Amino acid sequence: MAVNLATIESVTKVYGTRALLDGVSLGVSEGDRIGVVGRNGDGKTTLIRMLAKLEEPDTGRITHSGGLNLAVLTQHDSLDPKATIRHEVIADRADHEWLGDSRIRDIVQGLFGGLDLPGFKDGLDTVIGPLSGGERRRIALAKLLLGEPDLIVLDEPTNHLDVEGIAWLAQHLQKRRSALVCVTHDRWFLDQVCTRMWDVQRGEVREYEGGYSDYVFARAERSRIEATEEQKRQNLARKELAWLRRGAPARTSKPRYRIEAANALIADVPEPRDKSELMKFANARLGRTVFDLEDVTVKAGEKLLLERLTWQLGPGDRIGLLGVNGAGKTSLLRAMQVAFATEGDVQPSGGVIKVGKTVRLAYLSQEVHELDPEIRVLQAVEQVRGRVDLGKGREMSAGQLCEQFGFTKDKQWTPVGDLSGGERRRLQLLRLLMDEPNVLFLDEPTNDLDIETLNQLEDLLDGWPGSMVVISHDRFFIERTTDTAYALLGDRRMRMLPGGVDEYLQRRAQLAEAAAPAVAAPVAAKPAADQRVAKKEMQKLERQIAKLDQQESKLHTQLADHAADFSKVAELDAQLRKVREEKEELELAWLELAEQV
Repeated sequence: MAVNLATIESVTKVYGTRALLDGVSLGVSEGDRIGVVGRNGDGKTTLIRMLAKLEEPDTGRITHSGGLNLAVLTQHDSLDPKATIRHEVIADRADHEWLGDSRIRDIVQGLFGGLDLPGFKDGLDTVIGPLSGGERRRIALAKLLLGEPDLIVLDEPTNHLDVEGIAWLAQHLQKRRSALVCVTHDRWFLDQVCTRMWDVQRGEVREYEGGYSDYVFARAERSRIEATEEQKRQNLARKELAWLRRGAPARTSKPRYRIEAANALIADVPEPRDKSELMKFANARLGRTVFDLEDVTVKAGEKLLLERLTWQLGPGDRIGLLGVNGAGKTSLLRAMQVAFATEGDVQPSGGVIKVGKTVRLAYLSQEVHELDPEIRVLQAVEQVRGRVDLGKGREMSAGQLCEQFGFTKDKQWTPVGDLSGGERRRLQLLRLLMDEPNVLFLDEPTNDLDIETLNQLEDLLDGWPGSMVVISHDRFFIERTTDTAYALLGDRRMRMLPGGVDEYLQRRAQLAEAAAPAVAAPVAAKPAADQRVAKKEMQKLERQIAKLDQQESKLHTQLADHAADFSKVAELDAQLRKVREEKEELELAWLELAEQV
């Protein structure tokens, strides 16, 4: 029988006149892996802070088992600003000592991207004081994981980690024996790590068995049976469930719900996006040219990030851009933004970026631009436009769109200066969408957004007709909102990834393995000439696959245009199947060459 580690008994916590938690009772036992979800401000962080005894409840009590070894990662670290990373993480051990410990090596490699801590000026001997909040947070997480606690409590552990770091952390936590309670908005991470969910809302905490996919099903089923949730929330939950069930089968490798019930629940739910309809609208709004890059070179100061890049963003393209920090993802979007602002001027670092005449670009950067703190939320949105056309006959007022993004009628009259970081991020997104762009650049759009708001944003983007490039460390969001993935791997090139995020992680692992010192007898390397031939062939295949993508898009548009002509539809459908078969063959050939290289 599992030993109980921590218990929350009839706990109530009130802020002002609002009860964040009202008579909540929960328990954490050995082996538990609990994910905590809920809207921003509903009490997730308060709940785990009380569980860790960092905050006292107003009523009720928190008990820990005798001798409980507890480790907590909070939003604010307690690192000594005068200390070095070596002192805080590995207790000043000499290099030969900690390098001989495979566990320490794995944690340092996983969280910092290399044993020499690339990105930190003095490696392990870097002083902590001048570092950014994200860098300090990674140090605090590394320090925590090097211990052997009975219970680990984590508040947003994936913040400031890239896709690769998040994948490593999930794998690491899966192997640990420690119990885990984790607050995070990263749905892929929740699905990989957690076996139970706590849903915090309106003062209550509801428990669900299984990971995030199981929780989505249970929540949708519960709403259907009880018929007490708003129709909008039911539809969003069912839509997300439909995407989860139709996606990669490995997403829930050990399902805890009845597959038949899940399929019945989503039987009448269409695909999240009608691609042919969206392509038709995108072509109408954008024409043939959106962004064409020819031999473009991108620099950050003196650092060369991308060299002689030729690439095209077409009408209706939904691109996920992956890459290591510092590889040039944000710099590429900024270069394209500059070209748009200067009407396709020649880039100073080399090459030309051509911009379509009908392009209306909206760029959500990582920085939250400050607004007048005295202005109200609704006024800030109405400054841009009073109503917005979302395509396909959908139109919303500024107030309706505010409500869709979680700003209730009361909240719409809140001064901007009183908003939290997540609420300001939502407001920034709102203002961009109100301007009716037909091209979106989203650089880390999920920062500070809760899961419910992410669901609403994804639902909105499902019907948004235009071209889109997304940079995000949120794997779920990337897979959910985009159709094609590209990667910047730090070698000044951009590569298409037919295998998506999984292929990106595989390539990064291969690069890390190749860069690691050899520990076994060296094997004969493939001749450099063979490698050059294989790489050229891969580039050729990438161009052919891109052309087939464009053909596929055109066929989707033609199918929509001739929907009433059955003979024409049959002819176009046959062409579409042929294009897809040819594309699959090329992608397989590309993957085989990638393995050789």
